Amino acid sequence: MELDHTDRSILDLLIQDGRMSYTDIGKELGLSRVAVRSRVNQLIADGVIEKFSCIVNSEKVGKNVSAFFEVDCEPANLVEVAESLVNNPVVASCYQMTGPSTLHMHVLVKDFAQLESFINEELYGLKGITRVESHILLRRFKSRSGLKL
Repeated sequence: MELDHTDRSILDLLIQDGRMSYTDIGKELGLSRVAVRSRVNQLIADGVIEKFSCIVNSEKVGKNVSAFFEVDCEPANLVEVAESLVNNPVVASCYQMTGPSTLHMHVLVKDFAQLESFINEELYGLKGITRVESHILLRRFKSRSGLKL
């Protein structure tokens, strides 16, 4: 789908502030509130905007350990393993990747004891996993949600 300049401008503003009102977007772009609402609704209908969400600082809500995992699976078990992982509340994201690792996963937990429990009791117990490698986040330099247009 090809987006025009106005749609891209609306998206840029919503990426910066998903709570920005249609009136404020209209003022910024020289459009009426109704025109902005119509364009946003069309972007939603076309699947360009998947959802509006709230970004929570994980440390402020007690999720102090952030770990990234590379998980190799038997091909026959890939979907079953992925579905099990994405339904676990500590899994923040999970992706099928190219390269030597089958799944790339981000986990947020309160402490190292919870991380150890997740690895030993939940991850290692899944059928079809052949290798697990973990990386603990020390410091975040950049984190961006939303696509930069």
